[in-house]
Amino acid sequence: MEITGPMHDRFEEILTPEALAFVAELHRKFDARRLELLEARQARQAELAAGGTLDFLPETKQVREGEWRVAPPAPGLEDRRVEITGPVDRKMTINALNSGAKVWLADFEDANSPLWDNCVSGQLNLRDALDRTIDFETGGKSYALKPDAELATIVVRPRGWHLDEKHALVDGQQVSASLFDFGLYFFHCASRQLAKGKGPYFYLPKMESHLEARLWNDVFVHAQRALGLDNGTIRATVLIETCPAAFEMEEILYELRDHSAGLNAGRWDYLFSVIKKFRTRGREFLLPERNAVTMTAPFMRAYTELLVRTCHKRGAHAIGGMAAFIPSRRDAEVNAVALDKVRADKTRESGDGFDGSWVAHPDLVPICREVFTAVLGDRPNQLDRLREDVEVSAADLLNVSATPGDITENGLRNNVDVALRYLAAWMGGLGAVAIHNLMEDAATAEISRSQIWQWIHNGITLADTGQPVTKELVERIIAEELAKIAAEPGYDEHLYGQAEALFKEVALDDDFAEFLTLPAYARMP
Repeated sequence: MEITGPMHDRFEEILTPEALAFVAELHRKFDARRLELLEARQARQAELAAGGTLDFLPETKQVREGEWRVAPPAPGLEDRRVEITGPVDRKMTINALNSGAKVWLADFEDANSPLWDNCVSGQLNLRDALDRTIDFETGGKSYALKPDAELATIVVRPRGWHLDEKHALVDGQQVSASLFDFGLYFFHCASRQLAKGKGPYFYLPKMESHLEARLWNDVFVHAQRALGLDNGTIRATVLIETCPAAFEMEEILYELRDHSAGLNAGRWDYLFSVIKKFRTRGREFLLPERNAVTMTAPFMRAYTELLVRTCHKRGAHAIGGMAAFIPSRRDAEVNAVALDKVRADKTRESGDGFDGSWVAHPDLVPICREVFTAVLGDRPNQLDRLREDVEVSAADLLNVSATPGDITENGLRNNVDVALRYLAAWMGGLGAVAIHNLMEDAATAEISRSQIWQWIHNGITLADTGQPVTKELVERIIAEELAKIAAEPGYDEHLYGQAEALFKEVALDDDFAEFLTLPAYARMP
């Protein structure tokens, strides 16, 4: 195995010969199947483009109708009423663990810009946190961990199956970023977590089929055996953030049943997947501007209701979506309006049967905890709420056309503005970015650029101005929004130049990029 990235301070503690050999073994054993599954995604995409559809799989009917349950909740994962998400930088590691949340989603994926330094130093931060050697000072302020009993449970999100780590080569090939992130954390931290009475836990992103979950399960079995750990030591929660995965939720739980810790319902990535999968199908799958699409839209309601029913039927946790609001220290009115929305969203989730939900900022932990505690009381979860009243058909999951909302110039401008700001930050090494009082990650840029692509290719006219959405109009708005940003303090001409070029490529080209992070990563050192 060859490392082509620079070896910065203490990197040798993570990139040890033994750890790299472990990652290389994972790559040699599992990468061929990973590549086959990525090809299967393309085959399914071609079927949809040719007029096909998505449905519950007839070949797995026996799984959906069978009597089985996932493993019982693992230590530290029994109560998940509030989870905080964020990247694995040193300050966030301390703040997230101290936040009062039950779980911290330690993110190497959408909230992490995959600079080589970020990916390796993030591994160091997690190990240091478990060793309690992560004290940190900045701006005259000191950060230190609370006692272990008060810390959130760490659940690591590795990068998705579609991504490579270009600074690590096995037999001359770039290693899977999923296996790189998983392998290093598992090798260094599994025993440390077990010594603390918990375990190596993961969030698995971007999967599109139960066969991809089967691959993860086989990786888990192999990894546990290699380190001499019992089968089932690893636990994984799967993000149902692609449209195909929504039709295979039971099968995904089944494949991971010895290692399953539940499913999570997302928003932006799910909407992005709907657009991507049905992008050639015209206005039947046309969405209004993103801020108009709430979790109460009929197809989103069907997806979340089915997720809760599926999880509780099988004894698995159902985890709700993100509250991305960042409380303002300066504007009490903005806070009041936004916090009311957060409370209403978490009230809907807890009432629907979710066992917990996500927040992006420590200040939102008390609200989420309060709302879920009002339903749960002293119970750790509501797995006993089976939601047998829920009946969801394939047509319900695909009822995108019933989504209310308009497409306006303000919505178009917001997509352009937020995507440019995010991509500039991402190229500069930040993956979780505060924009207009919201914590944004890569999913925001994905839905923003894919909506614009969809509107251009469907001849949409803006509801408020009557202007058709064309490449020329979008290019003009890009220039106007960049001019506004350029007048702000801290403007970086180089980063915004990169962001502009990347955004035009993924939003305006006739060919739709599967993930904007692929061409973006290619531009990174």
